[in-house]
Amino acid sequence: MAMTIHVDVVSAEEAIFSGLAEFVVLPGEAGELGIMPGHMPLMTRIKPGTVRILLPGAKEELIFVAGGLLEVQPGLVTVLADTAIRGNDLDHAKAMEAKKRAEEAMGTRSSKIDYARAQAELAEAVAQLAAIDRLRKRGH
Repeated sequence: MAMTIHVDVVSAEEAIFSGLAEFVVLPGEAGELGIMPGHMPLMTRIKPGTVRILLPGAKEELIFVAGGLLEVQPGLVTVLADTAIRGNDLDHAKAMEAKKRAEEAMGTRSSKIDYARAQAELAEAVAQLAAIDRLRKRGH
């Protein structure tokens, strides 16, 4: 039997996932992080992107996160996401529209704050589109 670690993915709105996993991959601030059972304690910020949770039985759960925090403790991985959406609930058309709006807002550059906000929205939309693409390649 494979070793497992308990994983909780929560957003401000709801608990998205709670269960056992063999492995978790997520977008850390400095690059992709892989967490396995027995990982050393860790706390770090995460970037917009996909959390991949390898479940026992070789099934995989994909969750899009728009940033947040990761905490790893013995036996427990907690993802506190600003926004979290199950992979199957992602909407390609909405993500494309958000990307377009962000690119347009970046083009106007009305202020540094607006430009920074548009840049963050663009990064989130691009990460959502990448998550959708990964799901489609998986055959969902």
